[in-house]
Amino acid sequence: MYNSNTPLPSDLPSSRKLLGSTFVAAISAAVLLTIVVLPAEYGIDPTGVGRVLRLTEMGEIKMRLAAEAAADSKAAVTVASTPAAAVASTVAQAASVAAATPGPNTASPASVTVADAINWRDEFSITLAPGEGTEIKMRMKEGEKALYVWMVEGGVVNYDTHGDSSGRSLSYVKGRGISTDEGELIAAFTGNHGWYWRNRGAAGVKLTLRTRGTYSDIQRMK
Repeated sequence: MYNSNTPLPSDLPSSRKLLGSTFVAAISAAVLLTIVVLPAEYGIDPTGVGRVLRLTEMGEIKMRLAAEAAADSKAAVTVASTPAAAVASTVAQAASVAAATPGPNTASPASVTVADAINWRDEFSITLAPGEGTEIKMRMKEGEKALYVWMVEGGVVNYDTHGDSSGRSLSYVKGRGISTDEGELIAAFTGNHGWYWRNRGAAGVKLTLRTRGTYSDIQRMK
């Protein structure tokens, strides 16, 4: 007894057909990996298609979130194993150095005058729930400058001041547990330049950003 007929050799696909199908499947997988998976998961966009489809931005955000989570985990271990007095001393020293030494593309707070603080071009006010992040970017040409100030009410945030264009990205400065920052952002190349903030606290916060300068436009990405 038998349940089905044994297929004839002529009914089976030839080795050439099997090899061709395998080759097509491998090419399709490689294309999907390059155009979809790498940009969406890792922010890597060798073809530029991911940027057009807005997948690269998604991948960059995922990588930043992963880096933040790793940094938070490392900081928690450090604080847990360090005496409270030593932690307080280290934080005070870091704050003093940060105030005295601005980043390469960020002016010190003293460089923003009262007149600059009055004549702002754009302003955003955003509420961030615990764990929520947001990103605001300006379109700028290489060498253009933008003055900015941002403040947080009700807590602190982690942030990354960065820029990106097709196939290129740069982080100007990062900070953790910051309530305010101000200065001058100078575009290192033509593209999008701005900030990403994330509320790692247990309560919601209100973030306010004010900007002015030679950028062509500014918008909230998320």
